[in-house]
Amino acid sequence: MTVEFIGMIGAQHVSEIHAAAGPPVDPAFLREFARAHEDAGFDRVLIGYGSSSPESTQLAAHAAAHTERLGFLIAHRPGFVAPTLAARTFATADQLTGGRIAVHIITGGDDADQRRDGDYLSKEQRYARTDEYLEILHRVWTAEGPVGHDGAHYRFEDYNATVKPVQQPRIPLYFGGSSEAAHRVGGKHADVFALWGEPLAQTAEQIAAVRAAAEAAGRTEPPRISVSFRPILGATEEQAWDRAHRVLDRIRAARGGLASFTGPKTLHPGQQVANVGSQRLLAAAAAGERHDRALWTPTAAATNAAGNSTALVGTPETVAAALLDYVDIGVTTLLIRGYDPFEDAVDYGRELIPLVRQELSRREAA
Repeated sequence: MTVEFIGMIGAQHVSEIHAAAGPPVDPAFLREFARAHEDAGFDRVLIGYGSSSPESTQLAAHAAAHTERLGFLIAHRPGFVAPTLAARTFATADQLTGGRIAVHIITGGDDADQRRDGDYLSKEQRYARTDEYLEILHRVWTAEGPVGHDGAHYRFEDYNATVKPVQQPRIPLYFGGSSEAAHRVGGKHADVFALWGEPLAQTAEQIAAVRAAAEAAGRTEPPRISVSFRPILGATEEQAWDRAHRVLDRIRAARGGLASFTGPKTLHPGQQVANVGSQRLLAAAAAGERHDRALWTPTAAATNAAGNSTALVGTPETVAAALLDYVDIGVTTLLIRGYDPFEDAVDYGRELIPLVRQELSRREAA
């Protein structure tokens, strides 16, 4: 069995425990950050989307020009450009990178951030628009001639792009979300459905819901499943937990007010969140600090679960075993990123990713 490892990069050094350093777009840092992930053995890196963050496709283009193998998962919110233009943009990037592009669809769970870019649709309306948007992407990437469309959100005629993706039949689509609407639309369209790191039992429930939605949509093959974590490693269990508590202290000292690759995070513990994924992480945190082999939730509680924020804590051997626990329930992609973003990516490549791959190879040979 092959497991895909995804990291995350941005255009400046920043995290929940590090104030932003350098300009918002630091080409040299972005180049070295991407190279660090490639050297560490990651398959892809996610480039996030936020209303205040640099445009992700252009960041991917710069990083791709300075790497050879690394794939790029470009976060994209439907609704801000026409789907025909998006199709050409991503197909062009796929051509220029030799087939290294994938698209991560985020419908948007934060009404305030949607409005900053001029989107005033309700959540249900956004998911209906995303459903139509993805149908169009599928059609225009695979069509052999001119196509037209007349729908609730988009209308065009005689579209016939000359640029097609390198990857056939089309560019891979990832899809994030935890609501029923997300399961329905992502289950219908996604190649990979992305979840945040919940306890094993709750993750299994979401996997079942995504698979049921895919079956209801008439699919014979359900989406593959991605789960995201923030591993905190140490040479010993004691050192790992000491480091985890230092990270938590720094998150709390910042009062959730530092930033991420997708812009400032201003949510504080106790502030109500509308995003279902965040609600689920906060529910896991309320149920207990530690779950299963190594899942630790106080980092999510301290940031009000503003993004993937649950940690796996322990030695590389412990965290590798915890990641494999998720593989055993059906996960095929592991998105891992650290609170010390650059240094952790290097450490994951040296100490964590090889352990997971070695165990999977051992199982395959057994």
